[in-house]
Amino acid sequence: MVEWSRTVCARYAMLLLGCVIACNNPAAAENWPARPLTMVVPFAAGGGTDVLGRILGRRLSEILGQQVIIENVGGAGGMVGSARVAKAPPDGYQFVLGSRADAINQTLYKNPLYNFATDLAPVVLIADQPTLLVARNDLPVGNLAQFIAYARANQATMQMASAGAGSTGHLDCMLLNTVIGINVTHVPYRGGGPAMQDLIAGRIDYICTLSATARQQIEGKLIKAIAILSRDRSAMLPALASAREQGLDFEASTWFGFFLPKGSPEPIIQKLNAATVAAIDTPSVQEQLKDVGAVAVAPERRSPGYLHKFVLSEIEKNAAPIKAAGLAMD
Repeated sequence: MVEWSRTVCARYAMLLLGCVIACNNPAAAENWPARPLTMVVPFAAGGGTDVLGRILGRRLSEILGQQVIIENVGGAGGMVGSARVAKAPPDGYQFVLGSRADAINQTLYKNPLYNFATDLAPVVLIADQPTLLVARNDLPVGNLAQFIAYARANQATMQMASAGAGSTGHLDCMLLNTVIGINVTHVPYRGGGPAMQDLIAGRIDYICTLSATARQQIEGKLIKAIAILSRDRSAMLPALASAREQGLDFEASTWFGFFLPKGSPEPIIQKLNAATVAAIDTPSVQEQLKDVGAVAVAPERRSPGYLHKFVLSEIEKNAAPIKAAGLAMD
């Protein structure tokens, strides 16, 4: 009788524990989100990733009925911010604005802080944004051919900046340098915003940066636009010729997407996906994306399953030029 009672009690305890777990499981919380969410932007405020995150964050707050708080967590080419979300509780309240930088870091760094293919749950692919080659205002060049000639003659004293070691801008400039045959000192910053401020001040010579980071400075004649590194010109800066138009077969752009910690409940992944798609399709958001040169991805590319396959292909795709250029970071 005593043994039977112990068995019943043990089973009751296990059932009660299961109920507690189920009640606390985000998958069972149909009222998600019930409190503010944090969107981690893994670069400093003012850069292209930050600008895109804030455009989406404002509309997501309206759609989800909870504030989406932007938190800039820079460092190691975006790895620090993404690693933080990878280690966060899988409850749907922290997600990261990931990008091509995450795919790059898997090969560029000898010991990446997380496995991009397995440690983050893909939610939605959002947009692509072209990279610009821009220089300090007083650099004595007026187009890409003149820039290449000047850089080849003055590479020993020139400096290029980036939003951080391992960032997309860093890799794109390094690959560009390889293509045009120069070796220039790299100065890493903690984001595109701080790098841009030093470019305006003339303390560095050039950067490869996202269009959102540079548009206002170009239009205000604070910096000099050399080329847009996409196949075609952008409606955002229609007067700026592409590298291809200027005789150099070179392209560079960056994609962006949302990721949750691995193990996040499927219903929350689907809810955040649906909310983000609704945000992307909002006319005012479409206009803001256009203003910063970002192109929203086609509807068939917005599912979590598509993003998962895309991430795997991007890790492989970006590994090839990194290894070919002999780039590696500790």
